[in-house]
Amino acid sequence: MTSAPPSPTASSAGSTAPAAERRRGRTPARDLAQIAVFAALIAALGLPGALYIGGGAVPITFQTLGVMLAGAILGARKGALSVLLLLALVAAGLPLLSGGRGGLGVFVGPSVGYLIGWVLGALVIGWCTARLLPRYRVLPALGATALGGIVAVYLVGVPVFAAITATPIGAALAGSALFLPGDILKVVVTVLVAKGVHRAWPGLIEPQPWPWARAAARPAGASAE
Repeated sequence: MTSAPPSPTASSAGSTAPAAERRRGRTPARDLAQIAVFAALIAALGLPGALYIGGGAVPITFQTLGVMLAGAILGARKGALSVLLLLALVAAGLPLLSGGRGGLGVFVGPSVGYLIGWVLGALVIGWCTARLLPRYRVLPALGATALGGIVAVYLVGVPVFAAITATPIGAALAGSALFLPGDILKVVVTVLVAKGVHRAWPGLIEPQPWPWARAAARPAGASAE
């Protein structure tokens, strides 16, 4: 007595999902490699050192550029994980921040809010970038990258800096203006690099619809899940 042949549906169900994941380059090993590479990139951008202007407690560095690139090229999840990996290595004592800073001491210093803001910034940039693809037009991308790389980072960094240094929030916000010219330049560089990367290697980030587009596409009377 012979057994029935396996159902085509059942046999294909187990292979379709992994195949789709491989086509999008989202195998776990590749994800981990990308996260590690961008954590290393952020660390490498700290090698030129830090610039302290006017005796400020928060340095101007190139590492924010790496954070922006991580979000714009890897997306929200992998971009944020690459920043978290870097911060975990810093907490373990590796001198990976600009100026050779490392150890738990940096997480109680005036710049800790900006470090936390890096994670939020990568998340925001990656989330918005997924909704700008596959076209990735320059002007919307500039706005999305500035929202994550400047607004989100400052939103956390400035209040934490003000609290730790007992600086009035208005003075802390005015002091952060020193970072703006360099950060705007980093936004432009990020968008130009990311546009070329997404053109050459489509699929690094899976395109997603904006929430309002998803709601508009929902049939009338259907309830949101």
